[in-house]
Amino acid sequence: QVQLVESGGGLVQAGGSLPLSCAASGRTVSAYAMGWFRQAPGQEREFVAAINWSGGSRYYASSVKGRFTISRDNAKNTVYLQMNSLKPEDTAVYYCAADDPRGPCTVVAGPHCSDGDIYDYWGQGTQVTISS
Repeated sequence: QVQLVESGGGLVQAGGSLPLSCAASGRTVSAYAMGWFRQAPGQEREFVAAINWSGGSRYYASSVKGRFTISRDNAKNTVYLQMNSLKPEDTAVYYCAADDPRGPCTVVAGPHCSDGDIYDYWGQGTQVTISS
């Protein structure tokens, strides 16, 4: 089993930055693709970004491309989401997720990684609030 714990959420003014972390435990996730999703109140879960096992392939939702950066440190078993130029509409609970090495995103991160159903493990989420 893989346990994922997100951290770094908080309250930030629009235009600001916020780094999120997702620490994995239970087993190494160096061979797992990882993703970030978010869910705002009353809305469906939304894909944010995904990264393949090595960090060499990344894919972003159009709403965050150019503002957010997903990265990973396999030695630390941790995935990051650097969020810049934040907007009030970025307010949501942010979740990280892990896709089993047998999954479709292990080698290449692309549109197929935006489907939350392919991920096998999820964290509990961290609240991000952007004030205008």
